[in-house]
Amino acid sequence: MNNPANSLYCIENLVKNYRGRRVLDVDRLDIRAGEILALVGPSGSGKSTLLRLMNFLEPPDEGGLRFHGQLFRAGQEMPLELRRKVTMVFQSPMLLDRSVKDNVRFGLELRGQNHAADLIQSTLEEVGLAGLANQKARTLSGGEAQRVALARAMVLRPEALLLDEPTANLDPYNVGLIERIATGLNRKHGTTLVLVTHNVFQAKRLAHRVAFLLEGKVIEVADTEAFFNHPADPRTAAFVRGDMVY
Repeated sequence: MNNPANSLYCIENLVKNYRGRRVLDVDRLDIRAGEILALVGPSGSGKSTLLRLMNFLEPPDEGGLRFHGQLFRAGQEMPLELRRKVTMVFQSPMLLDRSVKDNVRFGLELRGQNHAADLIQSTLEEVGLAGLANQKARTLSGGEAQRVALARAMVLRPEALLLDEPTANLDPYNVGLIERIATGLNRKHGTTLVLVTHNVFQAKRLAHRVAFLLEGKVIEVADTEAFFNHPADPRTAAFVRGDMVY
């Protein structure tokens, strides 16, 4: 399994099964350092499963992936120093029964970074929550709670940020805020973003490249303009048109 020079992830022959059913079967997918890659496709196509493997939450059943050239597969763990370069934000924010500030501090504390008040403050300012720093996180609106979850990930300064439908249940105002925060993180820090979304318009707005998954397989990967305007695979073309492909 080769790892091209500009690839942060190299995924090859990656298989994941649940209860005897193959839910992911990726022949090859390279994710470039510093890009925004959108993963699109119908529900159940394996997008969220792929993110979980990229976050090293569970091992593949066959094949593997390389991150920074280090192989991750069944029976071979990713070293802690590399695991810490990746973090994930889920569709439903899982917040502690603490203040906004303490939620953002939590990951830093786990890493022994106990003197990061300025970093926490600047991150809260980036997500527009500095004025709510001392409020209980579980009293916030859905959009505010998701921005707390995003801030908790951002404050760790990950090289790769994995976003699993982060705006699926939010109002347009918070969708716009989170999109601007995420793209700003990519521009300012060069953070690699991998975004699972059912919203093809969001993929078109944010992504440098788009990958289409169907029945656990990567059908097509292309630069965003080519993906939407000149898809190479007829199944991709049908998906882009809004036709049923499953």
